[in-house]
Amino acid sequence: MQTLTVELGSRSYPIYIGENLLSRTDLITAHINSQRVVIISNETVAPLYLEQLKLSLTEFNCQEIILPDGEQYKNATTLESIFDALLEQRCPRDSTIIALGGGVVGDITGFASACYQRGVDFIQIPTTLLSQVDSSVGGKTGINHALGKNMIGAFYQPQCVVIDLNTLKTLPARELSAGVAEVIKYGLLADADFFSWLEKNIEKLMQLDPQCVSYAIQTSCQCKADIVASDEQEKSGRRALLNLGHTFGHAIETGMGYGVWLHGEAVACGMALAAEFSARTGWLCAQDVARIKALLAAAKLPTSLPDQLSAKDMLAVMAMDKKVQAGKLNLILLEQIGTAVMTHSYDRALLADMLTQLTSPGQ
Repeated sequence: MQTLTVELGSRSYPIYIGENLLSRTDLITAHINSQRVVIISNETVAPLYLEQLKLSLTEFNCQEIILPDGEQYKNATTLESIFDALLEQRCPRDSTIIALGGGVVGDITGFASACYQRGVDFIQIPTTLLSQVDSSVGGKTGINHALGKNMIGAFYQPQCVVIDLNTLKTLPARELSAGVAEVIKYGLLADADFFSWLEKNIEKLMQLDPQCVSYAIQTSCQCKADIVASDEQEKSGRRALLNLGHTFGHAIETGMGYGVWLHGEAVACGMALAAEFSARTGWLCAQDVARIKALLAAAKLPTSLPDQLSAKDMLAVMAMDKKVQAGKLNLILLEQIGTAVMTHSYDRALLADMLTQLTSPGQ
């Protein structure tokens, strides 16, 4: 087992990475400070791992809330159902809530934990690659709105993150690819050597080679932990770099309807678009754009916009992005592989022209 730390002073917490960690009773219970535990999972993950987790929690009064599975359920209605269950079960303020599942479960559980009785402890146990390397770390919690993804939420840190590598063995191939998109993101925004390593080892990673998976997750989590520690709430702008590909990607998810494209698929396409636009602004060279698209394709990820969206659709949703400040949309672009920047100093007409060229004729 490897242990990393998100350094946030008195709110620092560990990230545990290893095999069979769901059975590590001592690991999980060390971060539970009361007798009442509520596990929130979904209809897909619960049949696979809920009982195993509960066996590690036999000394606690343990209850469960099972949500429907899918991005389309990451909304206020589902959040309200969690509050209903917590209140009906008379869960006190010293309860600990455990998120067992992927990014949707982790995000909505974290937000519910931040809100319920003005804040109760929670633990992240991510079961997808995407949630293990990204959404479970850093304390961003929230729900979607019809007009924009993750527009309602809070910064709220967990007590710990427990990453059991064995849960990836039941992950569908499409979900695995979606997670690899976020792994690739870390190489692009901050670590050119890691990007090169991914180019050489992408086939092994896609085949879940244990050493490759462990290294990729550790490297990704360490990168995110370092960035979060330096800019927890995106006040300096450094944490915003983690949104590489997300402005375009969120527009795809919102425009298509939540759940049609997986988050990682939309982010992959978004990174391809960010790379393309970086080249058009004169930063990234054409060879590097080709390398980025080739790695995404090797991970079985999309690099082209869906036919159903027009440039007008994309720009309309992007105008609602959380990185809009003083009426200007900040984009995360690439100066080179391994170096990302946030900027609003770009040609809006050039952006619109690129999106028009890359969407289907007549859209």
